[in-house]
Amino acid sequence: MFVHGAGGGGWEWAIWARVFAAAGIEVAAPDLRPAAAGLVGTTLADYSAQVSTWVEAVPAPRVLVGASLGGLLAAMNSDQANALVLVNPIPPGGLPPAPARPQVVPWGRTACLAGTRRALPGADDAAALFAFRRWRDESGRVLDQARAGVGMAVPAVPVLLLVSEADRDVPAQASLALAQAWGATAWTVPGGHVDPLLGRDAPRLAQQTLAWLTSPGRGPGNADVSNTA
Repeated sequence: MFVHGAGGGGWEWAIWARVFAAAGIEVAAPDLRPAAAGLVGTTLADYSAQVSTWVEAVPAPRVLVGASLGGLLAAMNSDQANALVLVNPIPPGGLPPAPARPQVVPWGRTACLAGTRRALPGADDAAALFAFRRWRDESGRVLDQARAGVGMAVPAVPVLLLVSEADRDVPAQASLALAQAWGATAWTVPGGHVDPLLGRDAPRLAQQTLAWLTSPGRGPGNADVSNTA
């Protein structure tokens, strides 16, 4: 089950989904939906409940793969999974304080190709154009709640974190600290915040993740920080 990040959609996982499906794994990458009240009234709990419903609908064993906000949502539902793969996740402990977001963050309405290219330094022009055409507006309330942090127990399942070295949204140090605290495996990878999903290295990273998922001896308490560049 793939969970996308803020302002995105299941389309972010197109490359990973193809790699996993080619290995015979059933995959799903739904879009998070606003609450009935619209984006203005949508909360982090609303999104988490959607993820819970998605996961309940698929048979075990289940792997939750989440990126950015989706990584936090995956971690919040770790009790329903057999393993977690988190790509530059917003840490449960939150991020440094920042000015409150507007009620609706107009990422879809204000997206530009140049800005998308800056967000995807490791992607080619076709991938940047693909993403630029698909960004959507997001709930400012959700983003503020995620930044403030949520209380949750350490996941009791194997966890892999992919940590982008040039991430300007979730600092690499924050992800590495989370991996250390959870006894998780962490790989540092080149590129920016979304590059592991849509950059040139995305197919390779998906294949390496599959190899990790099928390797014996993966579990909490076995911290392993390495560089896959």
